[in-house]
Amino acid sequence: MPELLIEFFSEEIPARMQARAADDLKRLVTEKLAANGLTFASAEAHSTPRRLALAIDGLAERTADVREEKKGPRVGSPEQAVAGFLKSAGLTSLDQCEQRDTGKGVFYFAVAEKKGRATAEVLAEIIPAVMGDFPWPKSMRWGTGTVRWVRPLHSIIALFGGAVLEGSFDLGGAQGKLVFGNSTRGHRFLSPDAFTVADFADYKAKLRAAHVVLDRAERKAKIKADAEALAAQEGLTLSPDDGLLEEVAGLVEWPVALVGTIDEKFMDVPSEVLITSMRTHQKYFALLDKAGKMAPRFVVVANTVTADGGKAIVAGNERVLRARLSDAKFFWDQDRKTKLEDRVSKLGAITFHAKLGTVAEKVTRVQVLAAEIARAIGADADAATRAALLSKADLVTEVVGEFPEVQGIMGRYYALGEGENPAVAEAIAEHYKPLGPSDSCPTAPVSVAVALADKLDTLVGFFAIDEKPTGSKDPYALRRAALGIIRLILENGLRLNLKRIIDNALLNYIGVYHNNRKVMILEASGKFLYGIASSITDRVFDSDYISIGVSVADPLFVKNHGNPFQDKQNMMMEISRETAIGLSGSLLAFFADRLKVTLRDQGVRHDLVDAVFALGGEDDLVRLLARVKALQTFVGSEEGANLLAAYKRASNIVRIEEKKDGKAYDQPVDPALLTLAEEKDLYGALSGAGETARPLLAQEDFTGTMAALARLRGPVDAFFDKVTVNAEQADLRANRLRLLSQIRATLNAVADFSRIEG
Repeated sequence: MPELLIEFFSEEIPARMQARAADDLKRLVTEKLAANGLTFASAEAHSTPRRLALAIDGLAERTADVREEKKGPRVGSPEQAVAGFLKSAGLTSLDQCEQRDTGKGVFYFAVAEKKGRATAEVLAEIIPAVMGDFPWPKSMRWGTGTVRWVRPLHSIIALFGGAVLEGSFDLGGAQGKLVFGNSTRGHRFLSPDAFTVADFADYKAKLRAAHVVLDRAERKAKIKADAEALAAQEGLTLSPDDGLLEEVAGLVEWPVALVGTIDEKFMDVPSEVLITSMRTHQKYFALLDKAGKMAPRFVVVANTVTADGGKAIVAGNERVLRARLSDAKFFWDQDRKTKLEDRVSKLGAITFHAKLGTVAEKVTRVQVLAAEIARAIGADADAATRAALLSKADLVTEVVGEFPEVQGIMGRYYALGEGENPAVAEAIAEHYKPLGPSDSCPTAPVSVAVALADKLDTLVGFFAIDEKPTGSKDPYALRRAALGIIRLILENGLRLNLKRIIDNALLNYIGVYHNNRKVMILEASGKFLYGIASSITDRVFDSDYISIGVSVADPLFVKNHGNPFQDKQNMMMEISRETAIGLSGSLLAFFADRLKVTLRDQGVRHDLVDAVFALGGEDDLVRLLARVKALQTFVGSEEGANLLAAYKRASNIVRIEEKKDGKAYDQPVDPALLTLAEEKDLYGALSGAGETARPLLAQEDFTGTMAALARLRGPVDAFFDKVTVNAEQADLRANRLRLLSQIRATLNAVADFSRIEG
């Protein structure tokens, strides 16, 4: 069957857009083929810096004939209905319709026979339509044309069955049309002349002969293999960098790897700075010695072959790199002349968010929260406070100003150079972590405390000013922050009262406006109270506001905010009761959604997470996860699956009867009214299961709890087999409904089984 070959040849396409563009080309063309009733055997898309290509094999030469039927009104229907049907079907007379007996009467049917079209005609329409709809992230116009494309187009290959399709793409203006053809060009410098192709195999072969490796995966593999071989010749290894490899593969059509040398005078600059400078500005790969440290060598990938074996290219790149690294070394030397602590005051000039204050204010909040979390997890609270104070100071250094990617990392270098506690220095470097699912998660207690505090402060602040993620939009990366918190807690097995910490984080937002109201501080005796309503339930000054307590005994609070008790007005900063109470609830729900994502990747069903969260009051993620996993094992067993079915049956019966009777049946069962052995056995089993499960739940033995519940299966099955719930005697019926309600209550002590699917 015929093959389709498309190539759009242009000026250099940005590397970051190429892979996505190839996928988009394949998707758009195949969707339009399907819309026209065309199927195919295979489709593969390719991209290089100067071309997008698509080959589709197994297309038919014509689209299939189509028979369309449209059912009309019943024979004998009013004239107006018949006329409307004829118009909608594009007919002029009932003589053009068929009459059929459907079993429900005789109806008119309009039948249209549409002959298939030549596939070449369809393709000639599809290609310009795809080009007009192409979703480039950024595009441009050139010359006098009006059409937008990522870069100026030079030619279009459009071959079907080896023949050029009759068609073109209109560039608009005076530029005219690009007529479909069968010619392209090879490498810009090594093989610039045009050549014609007959099919995809010929296309690939002639491109390779013209110094173009069409397949992106092949270019990546060649770059990596050649770079590793060069490194091995130097007794070194290639520093893994998949992101850079992906980018470089989009910069070259004929990759040639070369090795260069870094001047030794730059090797005292932190390797992260050197690597960042090389990869960001020059697209060089770093090499490592046997100890895993950065070696004074780099690999550059050229897009050409030279007569001197690349010596001039290497020399030029070494010269450019010296200039780049001279700046980095100057910044590094200058930064070490000022201590990190002396830089903290400059953070007041950096806005964290217009409604949430400056970075300096954020640092103060994180200090308070990090100390509390440190005490809760058994970490050094003083070290956590110190690390939080210095955590953002490197933002105002010259190195981070030039290379933002190394923020935190540079803070560690500066802190260690100033003699700070190594745990403090490590926490400075790690407090942004984890940055994503592939990033490592801190395990050092001080690092964990500061990382949690930083992320929680951000989440609470943005939720308080109602800047929550919506749909696909998350401009402040709050989902990533929540996933980071979940990983920090679960991977370190931290037993934290998350609601209390969220409440404390809200308290730290002193003077932050929300809906034209400020966060409120009101007096409380004796101690620094971190908390919302749960801390001081009596001291509500107004029904619209909620009181939060703070004592002047806390030196950090007084240092940063003064003594709030000196002036009663200073104590009356307000936040609405609804916002304060609802914030922890909405944030815990947000964590629940993110936890579902995390657990789904681990094969845990989302409905089981819902079932546990529905119990309410659960904010210990470690305990929650243990409960969810025990529940998953339980419902996956035969006993659990059958008990779940019995639960749903019992719940449905009780719900229906409660609705019919207009009253609830959640009262205690009357043992005296149990007449049959099966209902007595079930009552005893439920009572026993409840008594067994309660201490097991208190001990967090969820597996044991589920085992206790599993023993209910036999009595429950026997009850439904032998007992008539809706007995004629009203008191007997009501008691049996209460017994079914007790099934629901017993199981719901572990999780809300109504949320479990199946």
